[in-house]
Amino acid sequence: MSLNQDGGLKIDRNPPQELLTSESDNPTIIGHGIEIVEISYIKELVEQSPKPFEMQYFTLRECDTARFAAHRIQYLAGRFVAKKAVFTALGQGWSQGISFIDIEVQRLPSGAPSVVLYGKCQKIAVTLGISKWLLSISHTPFYAIASAIAI
Repeated sequence: MSLNQDGGLKIDRNPPQELLTSESDNPTIIGHGIEIVEISYIKELVEQSPKPFEMQYFTLRECDTARFAAHRIQYLAGRFVAKKAVFTALGQGWSQGISFIDIEVQRLPSGAPSVVLYGKCQKIAVTLGISKWLLSISHTPFYAIASAIAI
């Protein structure tokens, strides 16, 4: 793209060949999951859970919510829905013998979320040939949404 004489954007419809990649250079999407949850639903789960909610759905590393205290429920909802999106991308449901604890949502130094798999989820990912994850999480005071792409 460049600017034309009017100051508007001019789109080059024929980019240089070196910017184009061959099909073999493109990653293959193996699965995609997108999930949404109401924050109030997570709040209900937290309040009504006989065991601490975090211990049922999150790894110890994910349970460290002290820095998110003001938005704890939104934080938990984002992580919860991210795990559900990963289940969907794997083609699995949590009722099929895999656990929420088999998925850990970590934060990279850049702040971006990342996926680490354990146990049965890790075995499924290896079987499917998944070598990379793209994960996005967003929330408002009312909803949390996540998208997980398995590559």
